[in-house]
Amino acid sequence: MTSPEFTSNRDNFCYRHPDRQSFALCQRCMRTICPECQTQAAVGVICPECMKADRSNRTPAQKKAARRWRGGGSLAIARSGKPVVTYALLAVTSLIGLLQLIPGAGDLITSTLLFNSVFLDPRLFEPWRLLTAVFVHGGFIHLALNMLGLWMLGQTLEPMLGRARFLALYLISGLGGSVGVALIAPGTSTVGASGAIFGLMAALLIIGRHIGANVTGIMVILGINLVYGFFVSGIAWQAHLGGLAIGALVAFVLTRTRRREQRTWQIIWLSVITILLIVAGLVAGPLLLNA
Repeated sequence: MTSPEFTSNRDNFCYRHPDRQSFALCQRCMRTICPECQTQAAVGVICPECMKADRSNRTPAQKKAARRWRGGGSLAIARSGKPVVTYALLAVTSLIGLLQLIPGAGDLITSTLLFNSVFLDPRLFEPWRLLTAVFVHGGFIHLALNMLGLWMLGQTLEPMLGRARFLALYLISGLGGSVGVALIAPGTSTVGASGAIFGLMAALLIIGRHIGANVTGIMVILGINLVYGFFVSGIAWQAHLGGLAIGALVAFVLTRTRRREQRTWQIIWLSVITILLIVAGLVAGPLLLNA
């Protein structure tokens, strides 16, 4: 029940709609805004005035790049609505991760969904593990770190790309991570969404460069995470490299086929990348394993 002290404080109501109670603050000016006035930003939400100021402060090069990318308007907030695909991936992966914590059942889930190139051998043919490994993790910390990365990156990339393209980017990058393990470290078992997360980081870097944004921050984060995997045991850096390379490639395709009349070519090129990854895993994986 709302107290009189709460209702008497005008800071608890939207500054544009004084009759609407809200608990959300604009991340720029820190004023209270209702759902109608909220626009998803890279972190949190911003109000219409700050969104307008953000647009006006962009350089001519950034404005021109945004028009080329979307045909006009602000790139980061061009699409309305919540990042539904991001939330769905978080929910599904987190649910599986929590089930993995159940004694007995968790080991069964992990062994059923993990990836190892031995499962690409015709005698143990379970190719779906190339993708199912993205949804299982090696512990709560592993799960939490990857889901934090997915949440942060998805908030920016999904509104930017649209739900279908964002989902394609995530899954193809995850597939690239598994194929990377099969080609570089055959016979190694791997779990986790790290390959997909590195693909998202690479895509954010490529798209950011394309629109003229400052990508120094994401380059530093990407570099630290990439190097960290080489020096800490138990981390499948091969999946990081695979996801990174494929995520960058997918992002390159998306930046070059963004117009409506290029939609067919976009689908074709993404399909080609997916098919080549599957063929590389199915053919080269067993050959390298038995070499």
